[in-house]
Amino acid sequence: MKAVVLCGGVSPEREVSLNSGAAVAKALADFGYEAELCDIASISEFIKSWPEYHAECVFIALHGGWGEDGRIQAVLEAFGIPYTGSGPEACMLSMDKTAAKLIFANAGLPVPSGFIATRGEEGRGQAEEYLRRYGKIIVKPNGGGSTVGVTILSDIAGYGAALELAWQSEPKALVEEFIEGEEATVPVMESIDGGIFALPAIHIKPKSGFYDYKNKYTSGCTEYICPSDLPAETNDRLATLAVMAHRSLGCRSYSRVDFRVTPEGALYVLEVNTSPGMTATSLVPKSAKAYGLSFGEFLDEVARFSFAIDRG
Repeated sequence: MKAVVLCGGVSPEREVSLNSGAAVAKALADFGYEAELCDIASISEFIKSWPEYHAECVFIALHGGWGEDGRIQAVLEAFGIPYTGSGPEACMLSMDKTAAKLIFANAGLPVPSGFIATRGEEGRGQAEEYLRRYGKIIVKPNGGGSTVGVTILSDIAGYGAALELAWQSEPKALVEEFIEGEEATVPVMESIDGGIFALPAIHIKPKSGFYDYKNKYTSGCTEYICPSDLPAETNDRLATLAVMAHRSLGCRSYSRVDFRVTPEGALYVLEVNTSPGMTATSLVPKSAKAYGLSFGEFLDEVARFSFAIDRG
């Protein structure tokens, strides 16, 4: 089977996506697939050139923008091209953090309090109230990922600059209470036999500051403990909530669910990533390895589920 690995794109996460694509293409090739890398800059141009690839399917390694918000998935479906990962609706909802939070809350999942800030409706008064109530707030783009455009504030003085930074990515900023505590993430995986389960949780411990872009993608800046060293009861609850979050958005094949864990052990769902990173420092491969799957075996499982490949 030949797969075209889509990566690159035009979002702020382009460089990460290029790294993910290269890693995926190599691992697929090592596992016996024919894989061709495509640095995609235009959906329409890719569709025009699709027959030239002589491929059966697409492996999506795009992050952010139209690569992860459902647009590329909708076009691929319209042209009957099989692809990995979640469908257009789940990608759209996951990418819109506010919409996802509403669905999470409706499903009984714990989420941080927050509001949307736009030019003309900056919510400064509400931000001041949040600071009085919670001590800290976090300001970030309502869509996107990789902690691009994120600021943590303990006073209102930097609020305007934080909004401007978030607005560089999109017109809507999400302002939330900042949850003190630990960072954790849980990949969720579906199998061809109909099973859906959480892979081992990862406890994320930056060596300084918070888990920002530098700490995510610079080797040695963050300690990743997998399986998580958090209490067993906490890890069990993380697994349960991760599967619930995956299902609530209608995700497919695999995803990664991000959490905050308070010192008292309370859990908060932050977001679901429908196309998580697949670089050398990425979290899904770490968790899959802890579960007993090599990177190639994990990708093979994703391909088997997505393309209904029967190796039995």
